[in-house]
Formats: sequence, C-alpha cells, structure tokens
Amino acid sequence: MRSSWEWSPSIPIGCGLLEALYIALVRPLRPAKLLLYSAGVLVLMLTLVGPLDVLGDDYLFSAHMLEHMLLLVAVPPLLLLGLTGRAARELLAWRPAAAVERVLGRPVLAWLIAVITLYAWHLPVLYNLALAHEKVHICQHLSFLVTATIFWWPILSPLPEHRLRAPTALIYLFLAGTANSVLGAVLTFTSPGLYPLYDRPIGHSTVLAFLRRDWDLDPAADQQLGGLVMWVVGMIFFLWALLAAYWRWYRESGREGTP
Repeated sequence: MRSSWEWSPSIPIGCGLLEALYIALVRPLRPAKLLLYSAGVLVLMLTLVGPLDVLGDDYLFSAHMLEHMLLLVAVPPLLLLGLTGRAARELLAWRPAAAVERVLGRPVLAWLIAVITLYAWHLPVLYNLALAHEKVHICQHLSFLVTATIFWWPILSPLPEHRLRAPTALIYLFLAGTANSVLGAVLTFTSPGLYPLYDRPIGHSTVLAFLRRDWDLDPAADQQLGGLVMWVVGMIFFLWALLAAYWRWYRESGREGTP
C-alpha cells in the first residue's frame, strides 16, 4: 500500500528551487507578490505529493481531475501574479527568453497550445499511457504546467504591453472556458470505461472498499464526478478571470472618459 504522502525527492527539491530562485532574483521583494508566488509553489507541491496525488493515481478519476485543474488554473496564475514587472523585464532582457516570448506570447498560439494539450492528454490512449508509466505521467504534468503558464501570460503578465486588452481578454477567456466545459461535459456523460484503471483500481482493498461503500463512488459515479470537477471547478476559475477582465475594462473605460 502506498503512503498517502508520496515524498518523491524531485518534487520538494524542484519546488524549493522555484522558491529560492524567486527570493534570490526578484528585487525588491514585495510581501504581497511573494505571498502569491509562494502560494503557487505550495499548491504545486501539495498537489503532486499529497493524498490527492495518491487518490488520483491509484483510486479515483475524480481526484485526478481535481489535480489537473489545480495544475492548469490555480498554480500558473498564482506564480504569474507573484511575478513583478521589474523581474519580468529583466528576464525578457535575455535574448533567448525574449525570442521565446515573441512566439509563444501570441494569444492565438498560446490559446491553441493550451487547449490542444488539455484535450490530447485526456484522450484514453494518452491518459492510460500516463497512468501506466511514471515518466509519461511526469511529462503530462509538466506539459500542463508549461502550457497553462503560456496560456495565462497574455492575461496575467506583469507587463501591461504583453497583456491583452480587456475586450479581447474576455473573448480569449470565454472561449477557453467553453472548451474546458465541453471536455468536462463529454467526460461527465460518456459511459464509464474510458480509463480502465479506475474500473479495477490497483490501490489497497480497504481504501477502495471505503471509497465504494462509504463515498458511494463506483466507476460510473467517479467518472461523472471527474467530468463535473473539470466542468464546474474550471468554470469557477474562468468566471473569476472573466470578472477580473471585465472590471479592468470598466476601470480603463472610466479613466479614458475622465476629462
């Protein structure tokens, strides 16, 4: 039986390096920004080493979907919100970083990369491959983090010139939220059996009995709940982002209209 806490050394070490790099390179340190960035790092670590990861890997599709949502719509926004404008400008002063940003920072490409990655990894052939092979699973999670960060950059960049104007941001976010909801709906209403591991979980029989009997999560209910997690949790995050973009548009319109 696996422990409910999977302390794979690479994850806390990687998260520690992310935190250390921020503290070492970002000057001046602003407490509010540091708090947001640190929250992103903490959520990342708890998502990948805590009980949620064990439930998602060995027992419940719905737990795995919550894990994916945190990697897609919680961690990258927190990290970007914690980045200061000065640090971003210093990073983009490095020519390779600037060249990458010029390509991947294009909103249409950023949107497509994120949505295609999301859909591709939930195809049964790739999803089941990730469950069966740990290295593929790691690639899956890394690709979610990287492409989601690319996706959120035109919305949450600390540099105003790299952010979409509010009306365009609303369309960008609405279409992404719709794409996420469509996938969630497909998973919710498709017959169970897309991901066979969750029909015959490999975890401890006592835990499985508890989930099946006390939580009433048979494979069909688990898949429906997983689809709803993607659908509803994603919708909540995208609604928050849409409201923030609308508020920014409202404020900008007010300033432009002030004599």
